[in-house]
Amino acid sequence: MRRSRIALVAAAAASALLFSGCAGDAGDDAAEEPTVEEAPEFEEGTTMAELAEAGSITIGTKFDQPLFGLVGPDGVPVGFDVEIGKIIASELGIAPEDIEWVETVSANREPFIENGEVDIVVATYTINDDRKQVVDFAGPYFEAGQSILVLESNEDIQSEEDLVGQPVCSVSGSTPAANLRDIGAEVIETDTYSNCLEPLRSGQAVAVSTDNVILAGLVDQNPGEFKVVGEPFTEEPYGIGLMKGDDEFRDFINDVLEEAYEDGRYEEAWEATAGTVLEFRDPPAVDRY
Repeated sequence: MRRSRIALVAAAAASALLFSGCAGDAGDDAAEEPTVEEAPEFEEGTTMAELAEAGSITIGTKFDQPLFGLVGPDGVPVGFDVEIGKIIASELGIAPEDIEWVETVSANREPFIENGEVDIVVATYTINDDRKQVVDFAGPYFEAGQSILVLESNEDIQSEEDLVGQPVCSVSGSTPAANLRDIGAEVIETDTYSNCLEPLRSGQAVAVSTDNVILAGLVDQNPGEFKVVGEPFTEEPYGIGLMKGDDEFRDFINDVLEEAYEDGRYEEAWEATAGTVLEFRDPPAVDRY
């Protein structure tokens, strides 16, 4: 493969286990592995041709996001984002066992793409204009919205208006952290959402705020401890990050997404992962900008 790789971080598997409850919930009804395209043909010199010839791909994803990307005890990530990555790889003729998964937290997604440490990033990655200055996006493949997680016993916080002047935990380099600053919250920043739970438990933070689907995963992993309150107050279209200017690769991924919408692979991936907690919604139209 033409790009550098970094190994899976062993500590990520351990950190994922900090969630109370079973880390493998999202994969208990695992999606059927996608059918791998045999000997696909691509124009010489394209990223697709290079990856297909190498027979492997490096995909960045979250390791601490229940339902979307969570590393279990075996060190292998599971979740909806992981399944989307597998579908893309399969169309390149790459089997799931030939995918190298790399942990990408919110703050390192653009650098990992720019430096060639990953081929694509599928990691609850919101498309926005600032990020599009340095990387390209295929998709969106899902529309989330920022919401609020509080202790189950908390009755004081009902909406984003109640966060003004309050200490709220989110992740460094993320869109939700920026949104919190915009509304006047006191932002406590950390590298992963799992590291926001202890400040919430201890009272250092009154809430955790990020995309509603991520918060739903945290509630699912910690039954009886937390709850999501209020209505989503932003729109967060999740896209697949790739090297800026690689238009052919972006078009290819968009084609794969649209095909997966039509043939049922997308819905199957959802129902086996995030769909264990959240209702299925029709995917958004891809943006071929």
